[in-house]
Amino acid sequence: MTNVSGIDGFAELTLQTRDPDALARFYTETIGLELLDPQEDRIWLKVGERARLGIWSPGVKEFGDRGGAHVHFAFKVRQGTLDELRERIGGQGCDAHMEQHPGGDRSLYFCDPEGNRVEAWDFFAKPENQAPGVEALRG
Repeated sequence: MTNVSGIDGFAELTLQTRDPDALARFYTETIGLELLDPQEDRIWLKVGERARLGIWSPGVKEFGDRGGAHVHFAFKVRQGTLDELRERIGGQGCDAHMEQHPGGDRSLYFCDPEGNRVEAWDFFAKPENQAPGVEALRG
């Protein structure tokens, strides 16, 4: 099936916390994201070349946005980087575990300091899974 919606990836994901500075420090210092745009009630972090992670304080924002619960989200990571990331997360006292998938790709699952479930997944780093992109996820 051809994608006719025009959607081709995530532009941003936002997390809500009562301490945006502390959560942003976790994502910059432990995970290695880059600070993009700190604002009064939110902090934007760079995720790859075309996405950002928002760390927001509670409350309604200018377009009626407000925080909410989510199940988990996943970062796409380069092959060969999950073990180092696991060590950095382990040094922060976070519970992190690695899963080996049937196709040989791996996922690292952990919780950030606010309890958000996060996955770092090297699936799209494997050459056979790069094209045609997410179509490789079909069974």
